[in-house]
Amino acid sequence: MSRSHACDPTAESPQRHGPQLHREGAVELDLGGGFFRPESRPSRDLGVLLAAWLARRGTGTLRVLDGMAGSGIRALRYGTEAGATSVWANDADPDRLPLLERNLAGLSARGVALRVTVRTVQVLLAEALIGQERFDLVDLDAFGCPAALVPLALEAVAFDGVLYLASTDGRSPTGHDRPAAVRRLGAAARAHPSSWELALRLQLGVIARAAWALGRGVQPLFSFSEGRTFRTAVRLRRRAAPGEESRLGLLALCHGCGDQQVQSLLQLRRWAACLCQQAPTGEPTPLAISGPLWIGPLQDPAALGAMAPGAETPALEGVLEPASLKLLRRLQADPAAVARCWPTAEIARRLGGGPPRLEAMIQHLRQRGHGAWASGVMAAQLRSDAPWPVLLEVARAAQAGTLLNRFGLRSSPGHGL
Repeated sequence: MSRSHACDPTAESPQRHGPQLHREGAVELDLGGGFFRPESRPSRDLGVLLAAWLARRGTGTLRVLDGMAGSGIRALRYGTEAGATSVWANDADPDRLPLLERNLAGLSARGVALRVTVRTVQVLLAEALIGQERFDLVDLDAFGCPAALVPLALEAVAFDGVLYLASTDGRSPTGHDRPAAVRRLGAAARAHPSSWELALRLQLGVIARAAWALGRGVQPLFSFSEGRTFRTAVRLRRRAAPGEESRLGLLALCHGCGDQQVQSLLQLRRWAACLCQQAPTGEPTPLAISGPLWIGPLQDPAALGAMAPGAETPALEGVLEPASLKLLRRLQADPAAVARCWPTAEIARRLGGGPPRLEAMIQHLRQRGHGAWASGVMAAQLRSDAPWPVLLEVARAAQAGTLLNRFGLRSSPGHGL
């Protein structure tokens, strides 16, 4: 049932007063008519893969805290599909308690230690802290910006456990509400062509700073977005790895020429001159600088490879959506260790002509000894550590190759591809 249909008092529906059953993966439950996004299925699938991986790595137990459970679908899948031995499902809405208890009742029959509560998430996390309870997986599917929850959430994560955090604040971390970014994230956020990645890196920066303040370390496992929700899965380490602090920095963009620069906060210095023509006064073109944010890898390919369904988890093969497996492979192919990304359409706009072929650019940049990847975060974007002039040169060659292929001609050495 669509949200608009559900809100229409004149609409006829045979499910209006009965259960609104929904099947996903290996579970079926009653959505209860509340807010639910079927299109968020890949995020739930990856959560199941993450939880199952944690269960295999652990000591035979998997403790899960679902702080904003809604209908209970994530908690139910963690207990049914991922092998969680203990699940604490919580929601702030007391009217949802009967629905949660009904949907999750089957977990107790499976031997899962189940707790269902109604608290605000702040009270929930404070209760876990006071009770000195730690969890292998803390899932906070937040509405809005969850930055204020991060310190308490990290206190609830066991060492080597994971915080799986979501934010639906799409304005402040993408440069569309700069005062709010300062208030909520303690950072500057400027408009950027890779806006989803900017938001994820700012979110990781908040998590890293909070963990370091507690004397802990962080290891991002995966980060992704579909443009509405920004999700990061971060492992909490007992202490920061050597040099981990160097992964907090600033990202600068020149809107004049398109160049991007990255600097660690530990090694801040004067920004290099870009390709822009200098103003008559000799003043350089101002840079749009965002941060502090995470400039290290967004994905851990080894962990993502271990999470993928296979011989160890044959039961998971049939419960995952093809789109979820496609997302997993896309993230695995792009560690996102370089924070500089450009849409091919943006490169084409600056050069004139059609977008250069992404695959050709990646191949040629790698042949020149530069790192280059197709972004796993946003489609049709190039990630590279190559200097901006080199990248533009390669893009021109790729454009020429595209034109030759369009007219059925073969590329010659003079075209460089």
